[in-house]
Amino acid sequence: MKFPPWTNVDEAARLLAEGQVVAIPTETVYGLAGNAYDPKALAQIFAIKERPTFDPLIVHICDIAQLNDVAKDIPEAAYKLAQSYWPGPMTLILPKKDCIPDLCTSALPTVAVRFPAHPMAQEIIRKAGVPLAAPSANLFKHVSPTTAKHVADQLADRGLAGIVNGGSCDVGVESSIISLVGEIPTVLRPGAITPEMVERVLGKVAIKESTSKPGQPMAAPGQMDTHYRPQVPLFYGKVPAGTSLPKNTVRIAFGNTDGPIPATLNLSEKGDMLEATAKLYAYMHDLDLPEYDLILVDEIPNVGVGMALNDRLKRASLKTLNGDW
Repeated sequence: MKFPPWTNVDEAARLLAEGQVVAIPTETVYGLAGNAYDPKALAQIFAIKERPTFDPLIVHICDIAQLNDVAKDIPEAAYKLAQSYWPGPMTLILPKKDCIPDLCTSALPTVAVRFPAHPMAQEIIRKAGVPLAAPSANLFKHVSPTTAKHVADQLADRGLAGIVNGGSCDVGVESSIISLVGEIPTVLRPGAITPEMVERVLGKVAIKESTSKPGQPMAAPGQMDTHYRPQVPLFYGKVPAGTSLPKNTVRIAFGNTDGPIPATLNLSEKGDMLEATAKLYAYMHDLDLPEYDLILVDEIPNVGVGMALNDRLKRASLKTLNGDW
């Protein structure tokens, strides 16, 4: 096999239908896809990512009608949200059908489902003829990939059958996750579909501050307290006064704010939240280099899609700066 194992849409669909695992583009991040009905394919996904099986996978479909193939007892709220925001960066938690293996859902009675907006992802799912389980195509807890090169850098030699190059991801962070199995719709992971957007469709929603319990099934992906980390230590937020920074510190700025060192990269000089979201993971990859000792990231307002950025950066961040460089 040649590395990286580049492939195209038709070949990817064939490989997936045969039970193999392929990295595919979506509008959020690249996904490591496998047949959602096939436990062997699911096991390959967990092995390639080194992902614990208590962290459930998201199932991807290519038509709203396919919800009935993977979920049951689907509430009207699901169809209202689907009509408003699918295809798009939104995952719904619903009661699962028995055809979805327990490995996919960490033995929970619910399944996470998404209809991605990326046209290549839709075509691959349609041609494969099965829904696809597809967590982010990176090693567990590492920074999610927003280009095919990011995938190849981490996973090309780990046994996946192919990588489809669909360009850079437009959204750049993982999907919003909304649970519809309780009395009140609940946002379990913030993303580009904000709580305000959900409220416009359904009325009142709850927001769950997730804290993981290692080894126990999690209600949705991306709930670990430490996640999305580059190899270079990253600190998010205002640097405490008097902190001694290592010589090879770099800074990801947002807007025109001053920082303890000049900006190395700027997520958005205009303070545009969507531009910042699309660039965040790419910048984290760009600065995740051996010559750097520390990555600083400016504070970002915790409103709208900024909630997603804050969520990912807090999980990626060191909790304290102790100055022991």
